[in-house]
Amino acid sequence: MTRITSTTILLLTALAGYLLYSSVYTVSEVEQVIITQFGKPVGEPVTEAGLKLKLPFIQEVNAIDKRVLEWDGNPSDMPTKDKLYISVDLFARWRITDPLQYFLRLRDERSAQSRLDDILGSETRNAVAKHELIEIIRTTKNRVPLRDALLSAGERAQDTSAWVAIQKGRKQVESEIFMAAADKVRVFGIELLDIRFKRINYNESVRPKIYDRMISERRQIAERFLSEGNGEAARIRGDRVRDLNKIQSEAYRQVEEIRGLADAKATEIYARAYNQSPESVAFYEFTRSLQAYQAVIGQNTTLVLSTDSELFKYLKGIAPAESAHP
Repeated sequence: MTRITSTTILLLTALAGYLLYSSVYTVSEVEQVIITQFGKPVGEPVTEAGLKLKLPFIQEVNAIDKRVLEWDGNPSDMPTKDKLYISVDLFARWRITDPLQYFLRLRDERSAQSRLDDILGSETRNAVAKHELIEIIRTTKNRVPLRDALLSAGERAQDTSAWVAIQKGRKQVESEIFMAAADKVRVFGIELLDIRFKRINYNESVRPKIYDRMISERRQIAERFLSEGNGEAARIRGDRVRDLNKIQSEAYRQVEEIRGLADAKATEIYARAYNQSPESVAFYEFTRSLQAYQAVIGQNTTLVLSTDSELFKYLKGIAPAESAHP
């Protein structure tokens, strides 16, 4: 009888311990709990950490994270307003603010991530399709793009004038996606905290246009260098011709000055030499006439002179050569 009583006590104690264990649960600081009875939520969500009680066997504990959670979508190609395809990689931060609504509609985090994929992907596609490519690439509408320092001011102004005017910028596009998606996920007991473009890559159809732009920019710089080089070469050639003409002109002037001084000196010497006596003067006139004859009279020269000409007075005394007879 004593053995049966001891066994019964042990069984009752074990049953009581098991019932107590099944009735007690803990809630940590990073989670909140929904109690379900036969699959349906009962009571209010438990949001405070500590040791809690529930009905054993018929009630079940469903833990829900209350920390800030991450959503990281897969990159997807989508068209912009100007019909250019880009690959957009987006990420977001969210948390569960209404655990009961969240549990009733989604049940677990996997379902929540799937629903966020649908909503954020759809809103991102809609926002990208409403804006030009440059709106999504540029951070803000007032940001000045970095241009090559080798480009002149005129080339920068000409290139910039061809760009699409920036009205919003990437931050405003992100804000539009956030506002549209936040309203849609709120019905699931979710609060969307933040959303950002993690990466935006050019699609294969867009890259050739970017490369063409880079090639055009390099070609502008090369053409400007070539033009400046040709201008500098023309200036150097002009300076060379000008300096050469100046040197030649200076040399000719110096030659003429030297020649004039030499002629003056020679004339002075001749004058002193031939003015010593009347005979020397007559001899000088005679030699100068002979030089004139040599310069003027050729083999077939015909002269018409007056009888009182200085040249004629020496010619009239010259007897004509006798013709030879057979």
